[in-house]
Amino acid sequence: MRPSELARRLERVPGFPHPDPSREQVVTPTPAAARLLALADRTDGLAGRSVLDLGCGTGRLAIGAALLGATPVRGVDADAEAIHLARATAAAESVAVEFTAADVGEADEAAEIVVMNPPFGAQRRHADRPFWERAFALAERSVYAFALAESRTFIARRAVARGAKVVEVAPVPWSLPRTFPHHARARVELAVDLWAIRTQPP
Repeated sequence: MRPSELARRLERVPGFPHPDPSREQVVTPTPAAARLLALADRTDGLAGRSVLDLGCGTGRLAIGAALLGATPVRGVDADAEAIHLARATAAAESVAVEFTAADVGEADEAAEIVVMNPPFGAQRRHADRPFWERAFALAERSVYAFALAESRTFIARRAVARGAKVVEVAPVPWSLPRTFPHHARARVELAVDLWAIRTQPP
């Protein structure tokens, strides 16, 4: 699938209808999502690989992985309303993704590749840590994820502690539109990194 077509189809995945600031429910920007999926496809080849999207929200990364041929693909999120939307969108896009409404800590089925855009910890300190712990525990091959640039030391140390290898960490443009009532500006630019981490030898 051409990058332009992938981006066009990712753009059709809706955002959260009632975003919860305590959960930092913001949509992954389409260019960033497309870049993560392209990196995963280029590095590991998504076709035929199992993928788990932790904190999948309305399913942008999971659906994108399925569009690139990953199978089986699963998404887990605690927000039942977001999961309902994710299922409807996957059906509309004619891709097979199993979405489950559950806390990320309850995810216990491994996958070759874990993708995620976890909370950045802006509202609740260390909110991202359970996501990273589950990602390292469940990824049989690689983790592809976003995180604030200020989290680099923490993530690198957790990777080393898990015997994983950082393949790539690179800044990605991240423009966050006004989403919650406490947002004063129409848009804010965040310092966000895209991580590629090998959890097991290829």
